[in-house]
Amino acid sequence: MAMIDTSVGGTDTSSLATAKVQRLSLFVFALFFIFGSLTSLNDILVPKLKSLFSLSYTEAMLVQSAFFFAYFVASIPAGLLIARIGYMKAAVVGLLTMAAGCLLFIPATSSALFPTFLGALFILAVGVTTVQVVANPLLSLLGPSSTAHSRLTLAQGFNSLGTTVAPYIGAILILGALNAVDTSTLSSSELAAFLAEEASVISTTYAGIALIICLVALVVWLQRNQLKSSPKAESHNFLSTLDLLKQPRFALGAACIFLYVGAEVSIGSLMTDYLTLPTTMNLAPELAGKHVAYYWGGAMVGRFIGSALLRRFSPGKLLAFAAT
Repeated sequence: MAMIDTSVGGTDTSSLATAKVQRLSLFVFALFFIFGSLTSLNDILVPKLKSLFSLSYTEAMLVQSAFFFAYFVASIPAGLLIARIGYMKAAVVGLLTMAAGCLLFIPATSSALFPTFLGALFILAVGVTTVQVVANPLLSLLGPSSTAHSRLTLAQGFNSLGTTVAPYIGAILILGALNAVDTSTLSSSELAAFLAEEASVISTTYAGIALIICLVALVVWLQRNQLKSSPKAESHNFLSTLDLLKQPRFALGAACIFLYVGAEVSIGSLMTDYLTLPTTMNLAPELAGKHVAYYWGGAMVGRFIGSALLRRFSPGKLLAFAAT
């Protein structure tokens, strides 16, 4: 199996006109904002689907399981796709896959079956994964290697901005009607009609997102010839990279990231329901959902503070301090 080498053979970024570099940089920043927004919007989708389908917390968290399982499945194929067709075309493929996943919420709503929503989320996440695999190495190409760190930090800021803005807007669009009707007072037919209407809120929201993504994909397609380079494909057995797990620091670092992401995602996913409990803050669903934006906003602030502190302190010391 071919393995991607993210270094680009024969690429001279100085040959790219400044205007081209700026346009491509804006495009990459937009990608970071988009996939950050869609990822954190799951935190609003979890309580919505939990309410609609009367799910347990375990069942509701399948939303995140379906989404992040796509990272495991699609990351390597995405890298191979980039090696075959280049960064820009792979970005278009990823964006269109994301749009397809969003549009699949329409038949999912019509079916009124929870597994169909999970399927739509998985397809959406495959597209998100592809776009992420494109965005990180592409950004490093758009300028001198000495300033790649600052560009990546700025891009992560756009990602964090997306994770902050999306839950707030999503709470208004998706959770706003949950506290408007007392379902215990509805007849069975009225309840069915209410649930169908509530589910349509999800499909309408994601259909709008699909339209925006398609517009971005069109812009990227029109700019596809602005970057001629593509990563080299080397003949390596990808399974050989598993030997890295034999290195203690690498293995422990991977385990730390695994646990950190699990904790981060779980907190955001359960926060809305937790804040609506009478024993906590007893907030309305929409207001509780807006509080998720504060959670991700804190992560955004932490990223910028961490970036500044890393200039003065060693990563090991900062990691140990943050873990205590």
